[in-house]
Amino acid sequence: MNRLLIALCACLWAVTGHADTVSVAVAANFSAPMQKLAAAFEQSTGHKVKVSLGSTGRFYAQIKNGAPFQVFLAADDETPAKLEQEGLGVQGTRFTYAVGQLALWSAQTGLVDPQGQVLKTGAFPKIALAEPKLAPYGQAAVQAMTQLGLLHALQPRWVLGENIAQTYQFVATGNAPLGFVALSQVYAEGRFTQGSGWIVPADLYTPIRQGALLLNAGKDQPAAQAFMRFLQSPTARAIIRAHAYKN
Repeated sequence: MNRLLIALCACLWAVTGHADTVSVAVAANFSAPMQKLAAAFEQSTGHKVKVSLGSTGRFYAQIKNGAPFQVFLAADDETPAKLEQEGLGVQGTRFTYAVGQLALWSAQTGLVDPQGQVLKTGAFPKIALAEPKLAPYGQAAVQAMTQLGLLHALQPRWVLGENIAQTYQFVATGNAPLGFVALSQVYAEGRFTQGSGWIVPADLYTPIRQGALLLNAGKDQPAAQAFMRFLQSPTARAIIRAHAYKN
């Protein structure tokens, strides 16, 4: 019995001894799928995931200043490319893990029509969007308003969120009656989960290609390397598609 107990303890030590934690900086729009991805990854590998959510622009600045993130999941592909070029990411590890979609959304039923004509009627005092200088979804919103010829008319009504998560909160709480959010935040199973919304046509903005990059801090970390592989697996891709992203 003692030998069996010792053997079991040795096996447990071997398993836990090789388990590690990967620190992932994640664009705020990707919060919901990231929770499921982390759970699936932990279950399949035994590794743990430490998730930090925020804006892509702020993460870039933090990584430049030495923040010890091991993996970066951005809301664009330009920022990971820049970090790779600047020697802060591992060459050849960058790839597009998701393509985001933009939505105009309100927590109020019936406020946003399926064609987005509410933008032209202007029957609202405020409109929320993520800070365009920091958040790719904010940049996409500006592009859409520009293409529609409404930028100058709507700009005085802007309420800017630091990232897309804060932008969503502005609209969900009624601080802004409507706003541009990530479709993944408000859409599931082929419909808006609450309120009213318009899926902004993809030809009104540059595709929101979201890039992943293994950062230098994760270069020799098994958990970080394993997470990058997992993110490209059929299991991960199915989770991402289920949250209104393309990949």
